[in-house]
Amino acid sequence: MTSRLPPLNPLRAFEATARRGSVSAAARELNVTHGAVSHQIKALEVSLNVTLFERGAKRLKLTSEGALLLPAVTQAFGEIAAATAQMRRPATTGELSITCVPALLSFWIVPRLNSFTEQFPGVRLKLSASNDPAHLHSPDVDVCILYGDGNWPDAWTRLWSNLQLFPVASPTLLNSRPLRSMRDLEDHVLLHGDADGREWNIWLAAADAIDLPRRQQHFMGDARFSTEAALHGQGIALGDTITASNLIARGELIVPFDLSVTANHAFYVACRPAMRATPIVRVFIDWIFASLEADHLAEPQTSARTLLRSRRG
Repeated sequence: MTSRLPPLNPLRAFEATARRGSVSAAARELNVTHGAVSHQIKALEVSLNVTLFERGAKRLKLTSEGALLLPAVTQAFGEIAAATAQMRRPATTGELSITCVPALLSFWIVPRLNSFTEQFPGVRLKLSASNDPAHLHSPDVDVCILYGDGNWPDAWTRLWSNLQLFPVASPTLLNSRPLRSMRDLEDHVLLHGDADGREWNIWLAAADAIDLPRRQQHFMGDARFSTEAALHGQGIALGDTITASNLIARGELIVPFDLSVTANHAFYVACRPAMRATPIVRVFIDWIFASLEADHLAEPQTSARTLLRSRRG
């Protein structure tokens, strides 16, 4: 005789709460109220005649019974999601929703879209500029290309590329205000692609110029905006071996110093495990990795000037 299974909705509430670490986070993910999730968990505990979470602790913690149930529930939901995705997307046609780091989307993916379109004319891409890992749990997003440390639980994640960082500037700016030494940086605006200036600090420390006076600085919050500002001659930005490579090769940006540093973070391709199995997602992931390899950028260059020489060669 088949054993009677627990009700589905309480299992969903339990799994989401255990995975997200709080009832409130689970409620937001499931688009229900905090009270509804608490009620579903209590109903499941009554159904199973066990306690699944320790009450009263500062952090939500599973009991031994909860820890025993969670892997089975997670696997079951994953398999159901994978099977459903396969049924809905049996071929490489239809709409594919992608979020991508703004700079990478603007300067690397968009210039190469014709290659993807020619190979997969039946796929309609919906592209959004974002570096928010919360999209990994959105049913409206299929694939995320993120800049970060790669530590996103409950997601399939694969390193796409590490990065080398180095200053870049427009030829027009450097013609009017030369940049021959580190001291000349004092006369330029530093353009930050992050919110706290950490990346410039890493480069300046490597250049033994961390104490260099910084008279003018702008914080852009994203490398796309700092790079665009550099293109318009607004100051000196930090470029990288991926998003700035074509701009350097075309002479739109110049690398004034022969010094690059490894970025703390890297680019990753990530998605929900269930989506990874669908053909339409698989072909896009295969394409973006193959395109990187074709550009001879699978491994970061040893310096900015080496990058420039290799691109021209």
